[in-house]
Amino acid sequence: MRSIFLLAVAALPLLADSPMDEHNKRIRESATVLNEIMSAGDKGIPKDLLEKAQCVGIVPNLKRVGLILGAKYGKGVLTCRHGNGPAWSAPSTIRIEGGSIGLQIGVGETDLIFIVMNESGVNKISQDKFTVGADASVMAGPVGRSAAAETDAVMKAEILAYSRSHGLFAGVSLEGATLRPDNSDNEKIYGHPVTQKQLLHGNETPRPSSRALFDELDKWAPYKKVG
Repeated sequence: MRSIFLLAVAALPLLADSPMDEHNKRIRESATVLNEIMSAGDKGIPKDLLEKAQCVGIVPNLKRVGLILGAKYGKGVLTCRHGNGPAWSAPSTIRIEGGSIGLQIGVGETDLIFIVMNESGVNKISQDKFTVGADASVMAGPVGRSAAAETDAVMKAEILAYSRSHGLFAGVSLEGATLRPDNSDNEKIYGHPVTQKQLLHGNETPRPSSRALFDELDKWAPYKKVG
């Protein structure tokens, strides 16, 4: 009996998900979150904003805990448009930590989406680490079919953020949260050391599993040639 137990313990590392398995799962979950939120019509991200987004980050099942002030931790994916066409970059695995998500009580999970709206935001999010609100401006994003009536402040924001918790979807504050690439995971996924900047600027070939996320992005944020 003891021998069977020891064999079972020894086999546990083999049963654990590999970084690639986790990456594929995270891609699928991110694609599902985006599809569900955008399918909500008047309760989703305005499609005209998403079409203008330079980058899209999705963190499924962000862990949160707190009373009024809260902590959060989660891993997700970030991809940016690159080149002069419709292509999306190989997704970077990212970590988001610290800060609070508005007023909150208890422990739970939140789906987080943030969209980067301009080149300045892209440059900042390409760094190894930055603090939202300090290193880059962020606003709670508007919700609805169109953002045409929103203020100049919203339209000029570098990053717009949203969250979904207990079925409710709304713009959200991410002030004080830090965002950084998970370089260890990215190295294992792509087979060699790679920076977030290299990934987001299209210098790495996406893994086949990324297609699930790209299909949703192409559906809800199709490429529109300017000029």
